[in-house]
Amino acid sequence: MSKNELDKSLSLAEVHGSVDTDFGGSRLRQVFVFFGPAYLVSVGYMDPGNWATDLAGGSGFGYKLLWVLLMSNLMALLLQNLAARLGIIRGRDLAQANREAFPKSVNIALYVLAEIAIAACDLAEVLGMAIGIQLLTGLPLIYGVMITVLDTFLLLFLQRLGIRKTEALIIGLIAIVGGSFLIEIVLAKPELNEVVKGLIPDIPNTKALYIAIGIIGATVMPHNLYLHSALVQTRKIKRDNEHIKRALKMNFLDSTIALNLAFLVNAAILILAATVFFATKNTNVVELKQAYLLLPTQLGTKVASLIFAIALIAAGQSSTITGTLAGQIVMEGYLRLRINPWLRRLLTRVLAIIPALIVISVFGEQNVNGLLIISQVILSVQLAYVIIPLIHFVSDKRLMGSFSISLGTKILAWLVALILIYLNAKLVYDGTLHYFSVSPSVPVKAAIIVFGFFLSLLLVFVFLYPLLGGRLRTESIQMHAENAPLTDLLVPELRKIAIALDFGGHDEKLIAHAIKQGGKDANYVLLHVVESASATLLGKNSDDYETRKDQERLDDYKEQLKSKGFEVSTRLGYRRRAREIVRLVNEEEADMLVIGAHGHAGIKDLVYGSTVNDVRHKLNIPVLVIHF
Repeated sequence: MSKNELDKSLSLAEVHGSVDTDFGGSRLRQVFVFFGPAYLVSVGYMDPGNWATDLAGGSGFGYKLLWVLLMSNLMALLLQNLAARLGIIRGRDLAQANREAFPKSVNIALYVLAEIAIAACDLAEVLGMAIGIQLLTGLPLIYGVMITVLDTFLLLFLQRLGIRKTEALIIGLIAIVGGSFLIEIVLAKPELNEVVKGLIPDIPNTKALYIAIGIIGATVMPHNLYLHSALVQTRKIKRDNEHIKRALKMNFLDSTIALNLAFLVNAAILILAATVFFATKNTNVVELKQAYLLLPTQLGTKVASLIFAIALIAAGQSSTITGTLAGQIVMEGYLRLRINPWLRRLLTRVLAIIPALIVISVFGEQNVNGLLIISQVILSVQLAYVIIPLIHFVSDKRLMGSFSISLGTKILAWLVALILIYLNAKLVYDGTLHYFSVSPSVPVKAAIIVFGFFLSLLLVFVFLYPLLGGRLRTESIQMHAENAPLTDLLVPELRKIAIALDFGGHDEKLIAHAIKQGGKDANYVLLHVVESASATLLGKNSDDYETRKDQERLDDYKEQLKSKGFEVSTRLGYRRRAREIVRLVNEEEADMLVIGAHGHAGIKDLVYGSTVNDVRHKLNIPVLVIHF
């Protein structure tokens, strides 16, 4: 693909000027560079919510639902690769692409659904980890739920380690889960010929359909598509045809290995349940605690229970980072709202803890497993609202250029979407009819009808809007306000001055105050700290869409100022804003910093962070604070 052809597609033109990556070295090194994003995604495919649905499927129907796991894995592999393709080619995550394409009201609805999906996923993690803690320590379940708040601090620690160490830790936890179930399977000794028969499609009854949809919801997770489309942007690639194809190929390989590992873990849980419980007529083992208590009896060793509990905690903890990063991506993409990571994590966890505490306190611990399965069904019901826009985006040649998906892939993707929509619609319809037959509450029935109508209307709109009149816009996403022309600048005098810009609409004021101090005899350094999800993980190695646009903005200001006769350079920082500003100022040996202050305090400092105080206490040069 030539440069001129790239320029015809705005999304390809935007990524064409990205930083080159050295692909030298052995083939193994080239592969290893791309490995990582899919493993962070895959942990969500083996969280405690999967355990609940896998146990229910295996104990209730033997191996008959094993084919559902395989089908779900193939669906997940297809959809995750479409999400990765969107991120690699267009330099956008799915939330940014939706915001760019759909009207504001629709985006708000999609954002709310995405947050519900993230909360449902985190609910499964909370309950699974709490149960694991209870099984190992004997603590009441309600205390275990409250203890899970502490993993907020683990996330902050992981973010300080960097992406490679985080990925290594996640892979280590996955290995614990996988190794644990390998031991369990060896102890259980399933009949392989019966296992193979489970790959033949069969849905025995409505209950099996309910559990099958829960398995699909637990496997193909909507928030993982948001996450994957952002994580692939953490790898720098050259923007020529050859290296883009290589990136797509390597990410496909990464996804294939990671998701197949997740499939093997889920299959092991279902096979274990089928072998140990269904075969011995214990067909109602649908709770994690039941499985823990019965395993020693069936397998003849208490080690089985211990391994089960440890794997459960590892599974819950390994997926704790998934919901937080996905939530950050969704919030920034739809709302352009960025808050401190620890607060985002805490809010996500609190939203998950509240329903768990209510159910445990009001209905007792015996109803927890039902809550787990419901959380997975919620995820499945929302899949259509994520995959339909995704298929539209990667199918559009104007947006994807020659990297749009082929006709065969498009047909397969829409077939997957239709299957999911049909299964979800049947589940909701059957469940609604059952509820209406037993409930006398007219207001609740009316609310269900109105909500169902709204969801149906939203689904139809999302599907038809790009096809009938709605145009998937190709203009660049605005991460910040439009650049204002730098006019009527006051120019007194001074020396080398660093200017910390936040692209919040006050850049001209900051630059004017700096120039008033130094005039044309000074050198100026324009600073900006990138705080996107991938920049937080990868630092200077990040090459996501926001990083590139921020650098373009700095370069735009630089050229404007140079045309006015000023000496200007630019620097980007990453991750924590205050620390990066201090580092850049010291490296540039600036003798003054000009920085803006928004005037918020108290609770707003907790939400948005306090930069000015942190910076001025760590610098030994004058800091000019401009209040907005």
